[in-house]
Amino acid sequence: MSERAAPFHCPYCGDEDLRPNEEGHGAWECAACNRAFRLKFLGLLSRGLDRSDTGGEPT
Repeated sequence: MSERAAPFHCPYCGDEDLRPNEEGHGAWECAACNRAFRLKFLGLLSRGLDRSDTGGEPT
């Protein structure tokens, strides 16, 4: 995973007008709703994805 990945949409209003925030790495601000937020990658889950819990049709 890249350290420089950027969000495509604001998690609050869904708008795409995002800019890096002065607070540092992972901080973003949305010009549409005037909110600032921080994104952080925590890591991979050790158990993985259980396909039976996805709610899809059985194959």
